Amino acid sequence: MSDTIVVNASGLSCPQPVLETKKALTGLTSGRVEVQVDTVTSRDNVARFATNKGWTVEKKETETGYVVILSR
Repeated sequence: MSDTIVVNASGLSCPQPVLETKKALTGLTSGRVEVQVDTVTSRDNVARFATNKGWTVEKKETETGYVVILSR
């Protein structure tokens, strides 16, 4: 799988960004997922969830918020 899945969770209140991330990761054993969020709390919660599921996490700040990049 070489395509990147993009999840736009900007504007969503917790726990919605984590739930949207969980949906995107369901059934994936490898690949790359970029989760767009607009708060530090959402960024950290998504990163913590993905780390607990065994994904490698990279956090980046953007003009409109944050991107959490998950890869495996």
